[in-house]
Amino acid sequence: MNALPIELYLGLSAIIFCIGALGVIFRRNAIIIFMSIELMLNSVNLTFITFSRYLGEQTGQIFVLFVMAVAAAESAIGLAIILALFRRKQTVYVDEVNLLKN
Repeated sequence: MNALPIELYLGLSAIIFCIGALGVIFRRNAIIIFMSIELMLNSVNLTFITFSRYLGEQTGQIFVLFVMAVAAAESAIGLAIILALFRRKQTVYVDEVNLLKN
C-alpha cells in the first residue's frame, strides 16, 4: 500500500528541519526566525506521521496534534511579542533589539 519507502519521508523531514535550523541561525528578522521554527516543527510532525504509519500505531498522530497545539500557541505568543517589540523599538531585527542592557 505504501508507494514510497520510509527513507524518502525521513530524508525530506531532515531537509526541511535543516532549512529551518539554518533560518534560525542565519536570519536576523524575528518573523523569519519564527517561520523557521514552524518549519522545524512541521518536519518533526512529518517524522511522527512517518513512523506512526510505518509501525501501524496511532501514537505518532496523537503527538502531532500536541505539536500543532504548541505551534499555534507559539505563533500567537511569538507574534504578540514581536508586535510589542516593534511598537517599542520600531524594528523586528533581533540584532538591533537590546532590551536587557537597560
